[in-house]
Amino acid sequence: MQQLTNNITFISKLEACWQRDNFVCVGLDSDYEQLPDIIKGGRPVEDGLFHFNREIIDATHDLVCAYKPNAAFYEALGEAGWRALAGTVRYMREMYPQIPVILDAKRADIGSTNLGYAQSAFDYLGVDAITVHPYLGREALAPFLARKEKGIIVLVKTSNPGAGEFQDLPVGPQQEPLYMVVARHVAHDWNGNGNCAIVVGATYPDELRRVRALAGDMPILIPGIGAQGGEVASTVKAGQDSRGWGMIINASRSIIFASRGSDFAVSARAATGQLRAEINQYR
Repeated sequence: MQQLTNNITFISKLEACWQRDNFVCVGLDSDYEQLPDIIKGGRPVEDGLFHFNREIIDATHDLVCAYKPNAAFYEALGEAGWRALAGTVRYMREMYPQIPVILDAKRADIGSTNLGYAQSAFDYLGVDAITVHPYLGREALAPFLARKEKGIIVLVKTSNPGAGEFQDLPVGPQQEPLYMVVARHVAHDWNGNGNCAIVVGATYPDELRRVRALAGDMPILIPGIGAQGGEVASTVKAGQDSRGWGMIINASRSIIFASRGSDFAVSARAATGQLRAEINQYR
């Protein structure tokens, strides 16, 4: 187990990983129905899910800049899923505290409710960062933004095919897309504690390029590589910051389900290593 010093933040953890040329974020979208039979057989749901995550983490930890469990896959299993998620985060904090954990929960509500969401994610689960919706504005997100040591990752341009229904709407005097307005607010008005990041999908490289130019060296969580069809070369060229860093390039299914056999962890490592090499090829 590696010990961390005081004053470690989500951003400083990321930067330490980037210094080792690690830009892959492994999405722990651990759909229980898709787990290998060797994992599910003879184990309670909670144990099987945790065991799968632990094996993936142990096999890939030296190649990544973050892990990103999506809350939905755990909440769908009720108490057993929630305990598996908590156990996974606890394991990460104990064994690999230098690697940030991002809870992909996409929280958003009025301020008093967000206080509860922040306490649940940061104080109970102990994650390093969380994804949030911008729709309710800065005032509502204040309980998140106040957590200086944590990462607040705001949705800007999501990776799904229908993202443009609202995100591309022209607004304001300049009639620029709404996603650019959100990105500007996050970069220029919400980031007083230096703990913000933004989400832009790899499936929209032109938009990613525009957001990077606006956001400077702010971290960008980039989903959509792998199963969703995002291309590594265009993502890296559009998404890297002035230092060649700034990218949290997420892949989920293409890594954790690279094999459904007994070699699932070995295959996950191979897939992670291949993606890592490809990212660094284009930097």
